[in-house]
Amino acid sequence: MATNLSNAKNAKNDEFYTQYQDIEKEVNAYLEYNPNVFRDKTVLLPCDDPEWSNFTKYFAQNFKTFGIKKLISTSYAVESKKYKYGYQPTLFETEAPQFDKKKTRTNGKIFILTNGRNKVNVTDLKWDYLEGDGDFRSQEVINLRNEADIIVTNPPFSLFREFLAWIVNADKKFLIIGNLNAITYKEVFPLIKDNKLWLGNNYKVNGGAMFYEIPEDIANMEQIREVIVNEAGKKVFITRVQGVRWFTNIDHGRRHEPLSLMSMADNKKFTRHKEIKGKDYIKYENYDAIEVPYVDAIPSDYNGIMGVPISVLDKYSPEQFEILGTSDNGIIAEKYKTTQGLTQKFVDDYYKAGGKGAYKEGNPTAGAYIDGIATMIYKRIFIRHKRGKK
Repeated sequence: MATNLSNAKNAKNDEFYTQYQDIEKEVNAYLEYNPNVFRDKTVLLPCDDPEWSNFTKYFAQNFKTFGIKKLISTSYAVESKKYKYGYQPTLFETEAPQFDKKKTRTNGKIFILTNGRNKVNVTDLKWDYLEGDGDFRSQEVINLRNEADIIVTNPPFSLFREFLAWIVNADKKFLIIGNLNAITYKEVFPLIKDNKLWLGNNYKVNGGAMFYEIPEDIANMEQIREVIVNEAGKKVFITRVQGVRWFTNIDHGRRHEPLSLMSMADNKKFTRHKEIKGKDYIKYENYDAIEVPYVDAIPSDYNGIMGVPISVLDKYSPEQFEILGTSDNGIIAEKYKTTQGLTQKFVDDYYKAGGKGAYKEGNPTAGAYIDGIATMIYKRIFIRHKRGKK
């Protein structure tokens, strides 16, 4: 069983910690494309916690190798966290001269590294308490954001939209983790459409999921895959979270690799998908586009508009396709709409056929008659081949 990221968000359960190997694998892709991506840059890791976070460990240990100018990591105050009642400060904190029994619970912390050795540990970072609780929306952390060149973190699941806007408004480079469904958020999709945001390289970890470290007191033991003891002697509970992706505006090689596709005729003849084999591609009732239910069924020789699963962005190349819109919220030029949302007749036919959900006339969801049955099509992104641009 995998924890769903949306469930975590709805429960305001934000204490999920990214594993070291997942960070390393993802960041390596950007270094392969541009070995100097972090050189002479100030890297900010907000919403972090070096006593738990592998982001700080990873960038501290690679500080000199990457040529980072300055590394800044901030953490939330313990009082704002789910595990606050079982919190015990580590020896790393209690043995420091600046340790404060009150501030350890009410104030966030800031960790700074400006002079890396060949072997850097988290204990090499200079740290102090923040004036406030470390919330990324505070002026204190906003000032650090403004100083940074690149922001890397796993933001609180429940605040993804707000956190992304916080970065974009400051025009910063970033690498963050979020829910795949965030692609169609009204605050996110325009950035994807305008090529200002895309999915990262490591798009499918363990079947579209990531394994996270979580504190013991929020762990659901039915969903725990493994229990380990970390270097600090603490138990770490590993859980699998479904539907996770890296979001970034830093370039990497995979996004410039075109998909290998078959022609429409070959798809009809050779595809393994029963919805397409031996059949014509259907058209939507409310969009001037064909339905392509699988990414590997995108026809190489169709120049019109195609509605494809949102997972197409895992393999999207801006040189191969143009993104035009999405059916989830109807963000697409009017000229590509055949009706203003679903018609009342289509909605009526859908419910007569036993359809579920709450759909009304004008809903932007893509609809099509499949084998004569009115069917609502799950979230689609509208694309076309670059050569088909008119």
